[in-house]
Amino acid sequence: MADTPSGAWAEFLRHEEIVDEVDLAGVSRAIWAIRIDDEDFASPALPDEAIRGGTESYAACQEEAARLRGEGAVALRTRSAALRDGAAGGWRVELGMRPGEDADGQVIVLFGARPHAIGWMVVDRGRPPAELLPLVRRP
Repeated sequence: MADTPSGAWAEFLRHEEIVDEVDLAGVSRAIWAIRIDDEDFASPALPDEAIRGGTESYAACQEEAARLRGEGAVALRTRSAALRDGAAGGWRVELGMRPGEDADGQVIVLFGARPHAIGWMVVDRGRPPAELLPLVRRP
């Protein structure tokens, strides 16, 4: 999961290796928002190169997540590998739409069932805006 819609779309675009606006026409995905109760989030003990690396760092990330879960972690939070630094700021209304303050995107991993989690479908069959393409961090 990501902490912003831009982060969620960036993770998708990076994973699918979509870089051209023309390729967005074929995208049709649902986006959900969920309420996450305050969790005690663990932080991965990995270098930034692994956390924000490409497919070559997947194994290290998966091993670290397994280690944290084995130690009793119920959730972890770390920097987004897919969203460029500062690109999670969103928008604010101030005499029109203005960019929000720079913010770094976060990725959230929840371990185990969450029977009390509440979710809302935000988009049923949507695609990310083309303006997001240059904000995606590529490996």
